[in-house]
Amino acid sequence: MAKKGKKYVDSAKLIDRSVQYDVTEAMELVIKTATAKFDETVELHVKLGVDSRHADQQVRGAIVLPHGTGKTARVLVFAKGDKADEARAAGADFVGDMDMVEKIQKENWFDFDVVVATPDMMGVVGRLGKVLGPKGLMPSPKAGTVTPNVTQAVNEIKAGKVEYRLDKTNIIHCPIGKVSFGPEKLGDNLNALMGAIIKAKPAAAKGQYVKSCVAASTMGPGVKLNTGKFA
Repeated sequence: MAKKGKKYVDSAKLIDRSVQYDVTEAMELVIKTATAKFDETVELHVKLGVDSRHADQQVRGAIVLPHGTGKTARVLVFAKGDKADEARAAGADFVGDMDMVEKIQKENWFDFDVVVATPDMMGVVGRLGKVLGPKGLMPSPKAGTVTPNVTQAVNEIKAGKVEYRLDKTNIIHCPIGKVSFGPEKLGDNLNALMGAIIKAKPAAAKGQYVKSCVAASTMGPGVKLNTGKFA
């Protein structure tokens, strides 16, 4: 394993690994242990007691965080005609149809963070499944990114909408803001995200749903949260 830098080691000493902290205290620790020279992103990592290999145990959705993410997402919209005009008016960064498909395929172009598509464009966007899928960029109705209402979709994404979904190890990784937000705003965002994840609990999930919950800044150590509060 790579040797951890002195700053990281010093930061890690501030955290008692045997303790599960409440939200406010956890956020204060995450901020205190973020020592990078840039405004680090704070991420939440939630391990769930479900099996993502089963379709009826998938956990996926999206939520507009109360205080946004501190980063304005670049939005690519696949739409034609009036819907393309609507997307541009709403502030989408890139709008197109086959021209965008070709740009991605031929130029390996990925200067965007979120992809939105109108339902009639999914046949076209489907051709990009192999490249968008692994990057978590494929639009989906569950995340509200396949929709005829492109104005609402673009507005919500620009306002700080985040998508949460399980990875292969049944963990959700999601940004909840920047260190500069301070503990209160980060706590609000964390609680909003956890509320959405709890609501999305599949009926087929058995036993303990939230197994563990860890918050960390980009370069900082993880801080364990008390999951009892979210059960």
